[in-house]
Amino acid sequence: MFRTVGDQPSLRESRLPAELLRLPGELARVDALLDDPAFFAPFAAYFHPVIGRPSTPVECFLRLMFLKYRYRLGFESLCAEVSDSISWRRFCRIPLDGTVPHPTTLMKLTTRCGAEAVAGLNEALLARAAGQKLLRTARLRADTTVIPANVAYPTGSGLLARAVRRIAVTGRRIQAAGGAPRTRVRDRSRAAGRRAHAIAVRLSSRVREGRQAAVSRATGELAGLAEAAAGEARRLLASARRSLRRAAAKAAALTAAGLKDPAAGRRRGRLRRAVSDLAQLLEATVLIAAQARQRLAGQMPGGATRRVSLHEPDARPIAKGRLGKPAGFGYKAQVTDNDDGVILDYALEQGNPADGPQLAPAIGRVIRRTRAKPRTVTADRSYGEKATDDDLLALGVRHVVIPRKGKPGKARQAAERRPAFRRAVRWRTGCEGRISTLKRQYGWDRTRLDGTEGARTWAGYGILAHNLVKISALAS
Repeated sequence: MFRTVGDQPSLRESRLPAELLRLPGELARVDALLDDPAFFAPFAAYFHPVIGRPSTPVECFLRLMFLKYRYRLGFESLCAEVSDSISWRRFCRIPLDGTVPHPTTLMKLTTRCGAEAVAGLNEALLARAAGQKLLRTARLRADTTVIPANVAYPTGSGLLARAVRRIAVTGRRIQAAGGAPRTRVRDRSRAAGRRAHAIAVRLSSRVREGRQAAVSRATGELAGLAEAAAGEARRLLASARRSLRRAAAKAAALTAAGLKDPAAGRRRGRLRRAVSDLAQLLEATVLIAAQARQRLAGQMPGGATRRVSLHEPDARPIAKGRLGKPAGFGYKAQVTDNDDGVILDYALEQGNPADGPQLAPAIGRVIRRTRAKPRTVTADRSYGEKATDDDLLALGVRHVVIPRKGKPGKARQAAERRPAFRRAVRWRTGCEGRISTLKRQYGWDRTRLDGTEGARTWAGYGILAHNLVKISALAS
């Protein structure tokens, strides 16, 4: 059941000293901003208005998520901190004698509502700020960055060894839950671990002679182990699915007879989850083994389809050209902000799409939200194409300040040397500082939710927390 507001404070709580009830300055400003009922609308589609158990109030969930991203807290530590703080309880609209939502409840609400809900929250916030004339759009700047996925640095040998180990573990889970009891599953984890360790030792050795051949040979053996484990996993998966169908038929017969077996239902649930995990793991293992064979044949797998994790299907390698970290493994995000540091648009895409074609749609969305055309738009050289300039000019932008790629002609060089052009380029570098702030303070250094949908959800709540701080300061 959909609930927007929670229980009111008790009479005893209202008699506490004013010093205990007063919120810190930033939280008081954000609290006043979040009182708008427009922030409840994005969640309405995910709950029935009257049927079902009462949900966590939306006003409470919103404030908890702000604290989580503002202070970089995990769900468990967030609930613990809110339980122990009177001011944070007051901010989250939780009475002193009330119960703080459980961490798993917040996790489920976050993934259930997803990226669409948080996108609606950001739209509502920017619409309110635009209605109060708080958004300046005279100058806009854009830049892209990589939001890393929650994966370790991917190596072919490491991924193959982990795949072999996880297939063995998942097979034991299936058989412990009563599935495929007579199907033989061989544990190749030790053999895979020895070969992965041999590769690491060989690469760290100072002896270069024969190193590449030894590494290639061990990698080929690892790929063979993974392929053999995948073959057994297919047979195990087919047998487990038959066991699952038989268990479901037996449960249906018991239900028709008016009998229930709760223990059998729990075992069937464990078996269903293990079967689903093995199916996903098998798909990833086959792809990773094929990538290893392709590398051994002297071909580099394409970055647009390369698998870099067993549990994260959508993360991709993205080269950004940084000296200390030439490639990231995750998602590409674009940020557009103004003179006040308010982020007027953001987007997150899978893979590494070109920068140029993303800029005009972003400026178009800003114009739609604010109903005002920017005078100047600037970005770095990766956007420097004539087609990008033409698209922005067609939207009504007066000055497009983007250095061109390659070696421009004399007329273009003269235009880029003008003082106004250089001032705008220097101002553009502040967008890199904005991205750095998002990474250091609002969770953009690593997304903790898997998949493109999860990454968009994570990034969207970071933008929401950042803009709430900025806009509430402008409104005060």
